[in-house]
Amino acid sequence: MKSIQMKQDIGLRFGPVWARPARVPGKTGSFTRAAMAFLLSFFAVLASVYAQPADSARVFSQEEFFRWILEYHPVAKQARLLDNQAEALERLARGGFDPKAYAEWDQKSFDKKEYFAIGEGGLKIPTWYGAELKAAYTVTDGIYLNPERNLPEAGQAVLGLKVPLARGLIIDERRATLRQAELMARANEAERRAMINDLLLEAASAYWEWARAYNELLIQQEALELTRQRYGAIVESYVQGDKPAIDTLETLIQVQNRQLALNDARVGYRNAGLLMSNFLWYEGQAPVEITARLRPPALAELQPALPALGPDAIWRSASLAHPEIRRYEVKIGQLEVDRKLAAEQLKPRLDVEYNFLSDGSDFIYDTGEGSGFNNLVSQNYKWGLRFDFPLLLRKERGKLQLTKLKIQDAEYGLQQKRLEIANKIGAYYNELENLLQQIRLTEDNVGNYQALLNAEIQKFDLGESSIFLINSREQKLVEAQLKLAALRGKFFKNRIGLEWAAGQLGE
Repeated sequence: MKSIQMKQDIGLRFGPVWARPARVPGKTGSFTRAAMAFLLSFFAVLASVYAQPADSARVFSQEEFFRWILEYHPVAKQARLLDNQAEALERLARGGFDPKAYAEWDQKSFDKKEYFAIGEGGLKIPTWYGAELKAAYTVTDGIYLNPERNLPEAGQAVLGLKVPLARGLIIDERRATLRQAELMARANEAERRAMINDLLLEAASAYWEWARAYNELLIQQEALELTRQRYGAIVESYVQGDKPAIDTLETLIQVQNRQLALNDARVGYRNAGLLMSNFLWYEGQAPVEITARLRPPALAELQPALPALGPDAIWRSASLAHPEIRRYEVKIGQLEVDRKLAAEQLKPRLDVEYNFLSDGSDFIYDTGEGSGFNNLVSQNYKWGLRFDFPLLLRKERGKLQLTKLKIQDAEYGLQQKRLEIANKIGAYYNELENLLQQIRLTEDNVGNYQALLNAEIQKFDLGESSIFLINSREQKLVEAQLKLAALRGKFFKNRIGLEWAAGQLGE
């Protein structure tokens, strides 16, 4: 897997943990010299094994993470294909209004006789209002030609117009198909936004889990370093005869517990980075992996705050642009087109066609019996009328009824979706308010635990406390710090959840 290469890295250093060297006292006590030497040697080995080398890393912000996903993630690329698909569908529908050139030739010859030869070529132009224009040229010849096919010697040009006067006047298949394609473009846009909205929610969840795991690692590292420093001081005090040997053992046990917790935090951080790497891809569909060169932000440096808009204002904005709502609205619009087309089928078919005829290509030639224009209108024409009407209309009425039921079903779905989205927005906002209060209380709690620990250390220095109490106070402090980090990570995750509920991710 490729690694993300970033420039202008910000250094992040984890200094090595140290313990001051101590010499074994020259007197005996509850511990023998050999036992004390073993403990000190054991600690020195642990310190060297778990020492953290100097590290440098650059903060990988959520905004940068989102930009990377929108640029390279396969789902984001799939979403962009929907725009191209909608464009192709609209082009396909507009093809129903393209002019069409045609040509026909029909000829029969038998027993050395040319029975007939009929040829016609022309152009048909459909219009948006259902009318169809026609321009054609026809030639005929033959000894057994049907009399109605007799034409001037030079052939005959035809200019015609076909108009629906009932069914197809308001809407027809071609107009309905084009309108459906235009609505499909809006539907695909809503689908694209919904896909991106869901994708970024999953990515944000992984990102803030990564941030929480990193901050937990920082807390455990700091706790281990403080415990090791205390262990070194206790050992020094024991060497000087100020503290009992049992304090060194109890402090060493605390160091070991801190090392175990740090190991778990380190593995958790690495695994969280791997989960987040699921959303990172590069050109050519190559997956990439988070490396030590990148790190999440320190949660303590981020200021949690509620959105500038309240839940009602957020809902009003979401009701106009949420992709889920837009999908229902477009679906209802498409069904409405089907309803209009089905209602149009209840009308009778009444099509009128009128064609102007010419002598060759001359439409206003003079016959000697009147002006050419009068002849064109009163004599040189061909017209026709077509009428049909189903007597029971069961097929048409059934289709219209089904379409109305589908519209009603979609409207019910839209009402339910609006309610769900409004409630999701309200729930996320309530959760944010609660988390913000919990963060403030936990911050005070951490400060109080820190004050208790500082006071306990001062009492210990005066000989009025014990290592057990110090370790207990420190454990409570670490637990409060971990809880605060978890609350902060949950707050920012829920902040993204609120944007997801409002359909605003990826805008």
